Amino acid sequence: MRLPRLPIALLLFGLVLGFAPVTPAQTNSPYSVVVPVPDTSAAQRSQAFQSALGQVLVRVSGGQDLSSKAGYAEAMQNAAGIVKQFQYQADGGNPPTFTLNVSFDQGAVQRLVTQLGATAAGVKPPLLLVVKAGDGHLLGKDDLAALTVEINKRGYQVSYADPSQLPDLDKLSSADPAALSGTSRLYHTGLVLIGDLHADGADWTLVSGGQPQHWSAQGNDQNGLFADAGKSAADRLGQALNVIATGDVSGKLWVSGLHSAMDYANLLATLRADPSVRSVYTEGAQDDGVLLSVKAGMPLASLVTNLAAGGRVMEGSSHDGADASLRWLH
Repeated sequence: MRLPRLPIALLLFGLVLGFAPVTPAQTNSPYSVVVPVPDTSAAQRSQAFQSALGQVLVRVSGGQDLSSKAGYAEAMQNAAGIVKQFQYQADGGNPPTFTLNVSFDQGAVQRLVTQLGATAAGVKPPLLLVVKAGDGHLLGKDDLAALTVEINKRGYQVSYADPSQLPDLDKLSSADPAALSGTSRLYHTGLVLIGDLHADGADWTLVSGGQPQHWSAQGNDQNGLFADAGKSAADRLGQALNVIATGDVSGKLWVSGLHSAMDYANLLATLRADPSVRSVYTEGAQDDGVLLSVKAGMPLASLVTNLAAGGRVMEGSSHDGADASLRWLH
């Protein structure tokens, strides 16, 4: 498998752009990655393209590790061939520190994932970072760079909480449905990492699938604490979200919390938009819930966890006749 080389005109275009600002749309796209580079040489740029493509492949394949697939090494060598645009940025220091924003062609990346034999999967929603310093103030993007880097390396995107629209962290830490619903409306995700720094360490809570996971870490090096937390959060997300089935699975799914015909229509749209869902049919309804017959490319319990990551649903209480349950959030 050989991919086309990057046209020289595009290389020149990227260099002419030089240190143009990166737009929010670029940084939020799963096909765009920002990587640090020591300088603007061609050799460092080539390495940055490969690192960026590796991150994008993990994102687009739903967290699958494709590095052992036949053709992966060659794809990395030809990463420049599917770069759509790149831009350098400098921090203004002396000497300056550089980063390179790399955007890949969406269609080319999707074809590459298929050529590598990966299972079709959806791009995971971003992990919302809500981290408070010891004095209680909310840390921003620049403060959380070490945390963001470790999470990005493992194929996940991040977003940052707005101090003026901060959710109730106590309720969010306990996966309160109203708090999860509010977070979904504001930030369009059901994945949240809450951090509370103190003098000798940090306490962390990861909310995924409507379920909280808590852990603590000791240390005085803030960047070290952030790096460890990023690795731990990404590993926990991977265990929950990156389940790859060997074949289709059929079963019954109960969904409660539906208060209107619009809720029902939005539920079906959410299910049918998930690439792992092969078919969905309504079996019956009772009170505020419906029983659905679902065929999916993963076990229904794993499908529930993946759907909850989007923020519109959370894991529900067990129901007679159902293999798995969801609760629709408003």
